[in-house]
Amino acid sequence: MVQVDISQLSRECNSWREQLRNFREEFTQDETRLRQVASQQLSKEQLQEVEHLHNQFHIQLINIHDLKQSIKAHDRKMNFELAAFNGTANEDSLSLHESLQEEYQSLEQTLTGLRNEFKEFLKNT
Repeated sequence: MVQVDISQLSRECNSWREQLRNFREEFTQDETRLRQVASQQLSKEQLQEVEHLHNQFHIQLINIHDLKQSIKAHDRKMNFELAAFNGTANEDSLSLHESLQEEYQSLEQTLTGLRNEFKEFLKNT
């Protein structure tokens, strides 16, 4: 068992989940905006871009949901360990936390890229 501040790890989990909720809300609104743009007269290339962005929003919303659920389950497990093992987390929990952090950072980069791609699309339509 490794002595770590589980409350700090839990705060990180809550921060990640909050940021993912913000991305979910933003992309849900962006999907609505994309539908509005798609109802306009668009070129073939623009329609292809609409389809691409629609698919990406759908995929990334699923990724957001899945990661949020993984983080939530991990946080629950750590809080159980906090109560059951006098505040110590086992190596598996620490390893999973690091893995989730890497997954979160990777998804955050992807989502930021999609955000920028959508903004650029809106500028050009």
